[in-house]
Amino acid sequence: MNKLLTFFALIFITISCKTEGGKDNYVLPTSTGNTNKILVVIKGVDWEGRIGDEIRTVFGEHQVGLPQPETLLSVSQIDPTGYKGFIRNAKAVLIVREGEKEKIAVEKNKYAQPQILIYATAKDKDGIVNLIRNRGKEITQLFKDEDIKFTQRIFNKEKVDESKFKTIKNLGVTITIPKRYNLVEDTGDFLWLRQHLKSGIARGDGSNNILVYSYPLKDEAKVADNITKMRDVIGEKYIPGSKEGMYMITEQAYTPFTYDAEIDGKKAYETRGKWEVKNDFMAGPFINYTIVDKEHNRVIVFEGFTYAPSVNKRDFIFELEAIGKSLKIK
Repeated sequence: MNKLLTFFALIFITISCKTEGGKDNYVLPTSTGNTNKILVVIKGVDWEGRIGDEIRTVFGEHQVGLPQPETLLSVSQIDPTGYKGFIRNAKAVLIVREGEKEKIAVEKNKYAQPQILIYATAKDKDGIVNLIRNRGKEITQLFKDEDIKFTQRIFNKEKVDESKFKTIKNLGVTITIPKRYNLVEDTGDFLWLRQHLKSGIARGDGSNNILVYSYPLKDEAKVADNITKMRDVIGEKYIPGSKEGMYMITEQAYTPFTYDAEIDGKKAYETRGKWEVKNDFMAGPFINYTIVDKEHNRVIVFEGFTYAPSVNKRDFIFELEAIGKSLKIK
């Protein structure tokens, strides 16, 4: 009897996995792979040739604002014959292939979840090289955007209760910050949170840091030009060094890069650069989102900066990017 009940239970489960339209709706396995890393499905001979060179050039471009050279994405390769079984559960996959029509196509959650598959198709090898060259930045951004969403979903499950921060309440914003960030200062006008980083870091503990503050909007046309000036004012006022006369400034020997951005549907600027402590040897990268809030006649600033000597910092800054892009104005 028990065997018979088990048999009918299995039949019921199989039937219940059908959705409207007759499509299967089985629970997908969890995808594998870290953020900022992609798997390229391409023949070995093409990977070693011009196509592979172009892929490595596009995705191997250095991320701006970092002290050491680090690529935008880390890339590994597998032959199409090996792309099967658990390998197909990779979270981010670029599939390069020849076909009748040149195109970029996106498919999500095909073999695992969350997952993004990007198909790069052209008629021949020359076409594929040109496709990667001309639309490589677009492909990179597609992967990056999915990684941001993936990271934000994780943080949303473990976020700190932001209502306890006076500055967040006074500014009328929400932001998804993981619980591992601890309070350093919260004046009501300025918030500083810090996460300690230990593994592999020399000179003691490193840290990831979050700053949130605002200032009056006087001239919208000058907001972008004043980003460095404003962060230096904040650094001198709130981010001290180990001795008197030491405080955080924008590294004078490195010009930050500023790009147009959008946060919560509002005009913003993304700035990547390096910080240092005046009259000291501490330094590292930062990412800054300066948001023009015309409705409230102010500028809201989210900044993340990292201190992590002797280790790569791309993924630390990426985490801060994901947090910054979660900011919303009530």
